[in-house]
Amino acid sequence: MNKQTIITALFALVAMVGQAQTKTATITGYSPALKDGTLVIVGAGNLGNIVDSVKAGHFTLTIPVEELTVGTLGCFGEGCPNLSFSLMLKPDVTVKLTGTDCLYPLWKVESPVPEQQTLNRMTEHCRDVMMEFIQIEQSRDRVRLDSINMVLMKKEMDILTSLPVDAASISKLSNIARMLKNMKDFPYVEQIKNLEKSFAARAPKGFEDQLAEIHAYVYPPKLLRVGDKYIDAELFDIQGGKHRLSEAFSDGRYVLLDFWGIGCGPCMMAEPEMREVYERMKGKLEIVGINQNTRSQWQKHEFSKRIVWKNWSDGKMGSSINGRYCDEGAIPYYVLISPEGRILWKVVGYGGIGWFFGMAEAINGPKQDNSSNLGFVVRHVEANADGTKVSFRNYTKKGYWFRIAKDSYLTANGKKYKLTAADGIKLDVDNYPEVNAFTAKEDYIGEINYSDFTLTFQPFETIPETFDFIEGDVQGAFVIRNISLK
Repeated sequence: MNKQTIITALFALVAMVGQAQTKTATITGYSPALKDGTLVIVGAGNLGNIVDSVKAGHFTLTIPVEELTVGTLGCFGEGCPNLSFSLMLKPDVTVKLTGTDCLYPLWKVESPVPEQQTLNRMTEHCRDVMMEFIQIEQSRDRVRLDSINMVLMKKEMDILTSLPVDAASISKLSNIARMLKNMKDFPYVEQIKNLEKSFAARAPKGFEDQLAEIHAYVYPPKLLRVGDKYIDAELFDIQGGKHRLSEAFSDGRYVLLDFWGIGCGPCMMAEPEMREVYERMKGKLEIVGINQNTRSQWQKHEFSKRIVWKNWSDGKMGSSINGRYCDEGAIPYYVLISPEGRILWKVVGYGGIGWFFGMAEAINGPKQDNSSNLGFVVRHVEANADGTKVSFRNYTKKGYWFRIAKDSYLTANGKKYKLTAADGIKLDVDNYPEVNAFTAKEDYIGEINYSDFTLTFQPFETIPETFDFIEGDVQGAFVIRNISLK
């Protein structure tokens, strides 16, 4: 299977979106240990920008910023850890990084920005644990890495009580509090609650949105599940006009909620395919983009201005609505809601090119739950005494392959029905979709192709209302559940 590297995707994302900002901050760095050609990538409330590669140990990056911003920097090259770390960026300010090795998260950071001093104090306090974290990360020992990450977060929480409440410390607390959403049995819940209360009491004006987001992580509202009725919410468009989520449910349309953020590469990678599907599904599908950034970041960014569907925000960085719909504190997060207002499926990430084409097929075809692999969909079912024929379509990027196991089966009424024949594909071998569905201008998407094929199974003893398709009893198998025969 052909797959794109992270570096290629980052270059493509930079090319995709222009920057509206005119003010800049500068980052300079030097370490004699950095190899020539090492890529230095920085994000600053928007897309990552690959501005420079290392030459003779030096690099310089010019970053568009309109205001004080929490940025991230990472290096991709020999000897560099697979990590990024935070910097405070401000218009007309130069941040200087220096080190003697490739462990850039521990380098000396010189800056006139007071909030950078907050980050520097945290780094010094956690230096020993961060060094151990980097060493374990390079060994790829996932179990030990998870363990040391908890130690690092505990040490960060310990020093947060003595740090100023500013953009840097609030950002750090938000990152830690997000773990309450992503991790069961988080061991430091009470400490986070105390920090949240202390920060809310001590914070200066201007951080209401960020504090609301932290509060929503610490005291989450009841989470909506698949099958639940959607809950209405007040939202704002990019001009500041007020809206209700319920406005999207008109004329019997399905509604796709797209929780996204500036600086989220997969969010923006999904946009060309979503845009094409949105145009093809006019009158049947409404998309509501719900931004997770501050109002100013969202309103000023060029990507926001190119969105063709409902481009809304709750004005609180998603804190009032994200916690109701999203199981994880990660984006992109997608929620599909039926015309009757019932949640059909929820999924995190843009994990497969062709997902939204498959979603459209599912909306137009038999009712089904294909959220385990959105690009793989049932288009038609014919069940009679001779057998059950199921017509499938699989969307994926050109050059990608898929397999269907010969031991696939259907389940209904507590019984299994074996696969007896296949038409249009070969079983247990690589199949490459060759029919073009969509050619995107963006290289990292390229062509989306599809394959149509039919599988025949043993006849049902009694025709059920719904059945499941299982592509063999192995991990990672295609599964489509609740396929309707009505």
